[in-house]
Amino acid sequence: MTASTATPSVDERTVDLEALAAVEQRVLWLATAIVDHANRVRPNPTGLKVGGHQASSASMTSIMTSLYFQQLNRDDRVSVKPHASPVLHATNYLLGELGEEYLTTLRSFGGLQSYPSRSKDPDPVDYSTGSVGIGATATIWGAIARRHANGLSGAGTTGRQYALVGDAELDEGAVWEAILDPAVAELGEIVWIVDLNRQSLDRVVPNIAATRLEGMFRAAGWQVITVKYGRVLSELFTCPGGDALRTRIDEMTNPEYQRLLRLSPDHLRERLPGDGPHRPAISDLISGLDDAHLHAAVRNLGGHDLGSLLDAYAQIDDTRPTVIFAYTVKGNRLATEGHPQNHSALLNEDQMRQLAERCGADLERPWSRFPQGTPEADLCARAARRLHRDHVEAAVPPAVPTDIGRTPTGTATTQAALGRTLLDLSRAAPDAARRVVTVSPDVSSSTNLGGWVNKIGVWSAQERTNWFADDTETILHWRERPSGQHIELGIAETNLVGLLGELGATWSRWGEPLLPIGVLYDPFVARALEPWSFGMYAGGQSILVGTPSGVTLAPEGGAHQSITTPSIGLEQPGCVTFEPAFALDTEWCLLDGLSRLGRKDGSSTYLRLSTRPVDQSLAAVPTDAAARERRRRQVVAGAYALRRSADPRVTIAAMGAVTPEAAAAVDRLEAQGVGADLVCVTSPGLLYRALRARQGRHEGPSWILDQVFPAARARPLVTVLDGHPHTLAFLAAIHGTPVINLGVDRFGQSGDLADTYRYHGLDIDSIIAAALDAADA
Repeated sequence: MTASTATPSVDERTVDLEALAAVEQRVLWLATAIVDHANRVRPNPTGLKVGGHQASSASMTSIMTSLYFQQLNRDDRVSVKPHASPVLHATNYLLGELGEEYLTTLRSFGGLQSYPSRSKDPDPVDYSTGSVGIGATATIWGAIARRHANGLSGAGTTGRQYALVGDAELDEGAVWEAILDPAVAELGEIVWIVDLNRQSLDRVVPNIAATRLEGMFRAAGWQVITVKYGRVLSELFTCPGGDALRTRIDEMTNPEYQRLLRLSPDHLRERLPGDGPHRPAISDLISGLDDAHLHAAVRNLGGHDLGSLLDAYAQIDDTRPTVIFAYTVKGNRLATEGHPQNHSALLNEDQMRQLAERCGADLERPWSRFPQGTPEADLCARAARRLHRDHVEAAVPPAVPTDIGRTPTGTATTQAALGRTLLDLSRAAPDAARRVVTVSPDVSSSTNLGGWVNKIGVWSAQERTNWFADDTETILHWRERPSGQHIELGIAETNLVGLLGELGATWSRWGEPLLPIGVLYDPFVARALEPWSFGMYAGGQSILVGTPSGVTLAPEGGAHQSITTPSIGLEQPGCVTFEPAFALDTEWCLLDGLSRLGRKDGSSTYLRLSTRPVDQSLAAVPTDAAARERRRRQVVAGAYALRRSADPRVTIAAMGAVTPEAAAAVDRLEAQGVGADLVCVTSPGLLYRALRARQGRHEGPSWILDQVFPAARARPLVTVLDGHPHTLAFLAAIHGTPVINLGVDRFGQSGDLADTYRYHGLDIDSIIAAALDAADA
C-alpha cells in the first residue's frame, strides 16, 4: 500500500464483521442469481442473448456491502458503476426497498434495467449510469447542484457523493476533464471508489499503473487512499519471508497474478515463489500454509476485505475530494474468477449450485432473506432504517412570464437577445430569475452574458477577492461567491452538459427546481451531445444554447461552422428545439423553455442562436395586443406566417439567420409577378411532432399546421436554413407538395457573408431560382 494505507479506527457504529460477511455472501448470491434467472431460467422465445455481468458484479460486492450496510447515511448519494446494477438491486432487496417479484425481471420489458436508471428502475437509484465515465463525473456535478439547491432551501447539510467506478472508466477523457477543473478540488463531499480489478471486456490489462493514477489524483488536489491487500495477506507479510512475498506480488504483472487465481494448490505452490532470489524464502513461508489458507491468501485483496474497506472509509477527511483505490478480483468467488474472458461469462447450473452451497443459499429458492432475529437480519434492518428516505415533494417552480413586453427595434442579434432577456427576467420575475443558473465554458463575454454575470455574480465554493473591482476599465466584473448564479467551467463541453444534467435534476432529487442554462459555441454541441442526452434520460431538464451557429460565422471558417446541429433538436427525445430569427422570437422561446423546467412533465430546450445583426423591423411584430399574443403562441409552437401573398405560387419556409435573404427573395419574386408566402420556422422539432400528431402517431396538438400551412394555401415549397437541408424536408409531407430544400451539406469556407451564402446556395439569387423551379414544378 501507499503512505495513505488504511489503518484501523473506531467508528461510533458497532461493526459485526461476521454478520457483515454473511450479508456480503448473500448479496453476491442474489446478484449472481438475478443474472442467472434472466439468462438460464426465464423463457427466451427469441433466443437473443439477455446478458448481464456476473463477474463485474462479483468484484463490487464487498465494496457495496461495506458501504450500504455499514457506512452510508440517508443524506449520502451513490453512483453505481453500470455493470454492478445487479448488486444494487440485491442490496435494495435486502434493505426492503425492492419487491421479490422484480428479481426475476432483469432486462425484461418494464423490469429491472440493464444499468441503474433513476427514471425506469422500480427501486431507489441515486444516479443513472450506463454510459462509461458519466456516472463517475455525475457525482461532481451533483455536489455543485446540491449546493445550489441548498442555497434555495436553506438546508445546512449535503451528505457525501460516492461514485463506484470501474478502473476502465478512468480511460475516459471526460473523467480527467472533470477532475482537473479548479472548482472540484474544493468539493470535500466527493468520494470515488475505484474497483481496481485490472480487467477490461476482452483481457487482463497488462499495465494499469495504479501509482501513476494515484499521482494524477494527488496532483489535482484529491486525497488518495489505497486498499491493496486484505488482512490475511497483511498478516503473512509480517512473517519470515513476508517481505519477499510482498515484493514478489507487488512486482508481478497483472496477467501473471490473474493466472495464479486459476491454479490448483500444487501448481500455485510451484509458481507463486517465482524464479528470483526470493524464491526460497517464499517457498518456506507458504509451505506452512494448508491449501485453504493459501487459496484464501492469494486472492485476499483489499477490495474484498470488509475490515480494510471500513478502515479506509474512516480516513476520509471531507476537506477535499477523496479517491479510494480498492484492489479487487473480477469474478471474485465465482467459477469464472480471474479468467481473462469472464466479462460476460455466465455460470452454468452446476456452478450455480456450487455457489449456492458456499453462500448458504438454495438454487430452488434463490430469493430467501435472512430469518428474523438473526444477526444478519438485524444488520439489514438497522441499515434500512438508517438509509430510508421520505418521498421528496418537488416545489412548484415560480411562474415564468410568457412575454416581458419589450419590442426590439433597430438592428439586433439573437445571441444578444439571450443576455437581454435574462436581465429583463430578473426585473420582471425575480423569483424565477433567482433559480436560473447559467453555465459556460469560458465564453461568458463572447456569448453576451456579461451583463447577466455582473448582476448575479459567479459561483465559487468560497468567496474570493475581486482584485479588479476598482479597475474602471474592467467591464466584466468577476465576483465569486457561494451565492453566485453563473458557473464558469474550463473549455470542456462534457463538463458543461454534465453539470446541466445535475442542475436540472434537483427538482426530483431534493425538491428544489433550478432553471439551468448552458451556453457554448454551437459547433461543439455535437461534442457534448452524448452526455447531455444521457442527462435528459436520467431526468435532468435544462436549456442548452448553441451560439454562434452555422456558416453565418463566415470569417471564422469551416472549423467553427456547425452544419448538422439543427437536426439534433429535431431528433433528441425529451427536448424542444428553437432557432429564432429575431430578438423577440428569442425572448419568447427562452421564456417558453424556462417554463418547461423543474417539473414532472417538463422537458429540455435547445436554442440555436446567431451573431448576425438583423433589422428587427423585418419581424413585423403586431402592435395589437391580441395579434401579438397570437404571434407569440405560434412562435413557441414552431412557426408563423411572416408574409402572405394575395396569389401565392410558392411557399418559402425559412429558419433562423437566413430569414432576411428569404424575405428579400419574396420581395423580388413579387416584383416579377410570382406571389410567394413566407413562413418563419422557429422549431422544426415542434412542427414535426405536430405532423406526427395529425397522422395519429404522436400525442399532442397539431393546430399550428392549420394556421401556418393551411390546405387552401398549399403550394410547392422551398425550405432554407443555415444547416443541413434535410432538417426541414419533412414539411412537404404536410400537404404532399413538391419541395426544394436549401441548406449546408459540405464543410464551410472563410469569407464574408455574401460569398459564404453564395457558396452554399443560401443567397437571395439561389432562393429565387429554387422558388421559380418549384413554382413551375
